[in-house]
Amino acid sequence: MLYYCAYTWHAGTTADDVRERIVDRDQAGGNHPERIKGWYQLAGGGSGFLLVDYDDPRELTAFLQPYMDLVDFDVRAVYPLDYKQSVAEFRQQGQHTS
Repeated sequence: MLYYCAYTWHAGTTADDVRERIVDRDQAGGNHPERIKGWYQLAGGGSGFLLVDYDDPRELTAFLQPYMDLVDFDVRAVYPLDYKQSVAEFRQQGQHTS
């Protein structure tokens, strides 16, 4: 399952804090880069989001917990939509409701 994990740094968290934690977790093998499908920083810094792939939400929690003293997470399960297919389905559904 794909998860959208938006994050915002806690007040007092510094870029050095975040960089150090990421490097430490990477060296410990805890970041699982093979599960990170996208990592985005919002302009201005201090917030962004990850797209990660986990079958078990407990494994996702274990991945995020080491960062929870530095950032606040808003996690949501997501799934992809094909634009053309979705619009075609919406058109078809609209014909049935008219």
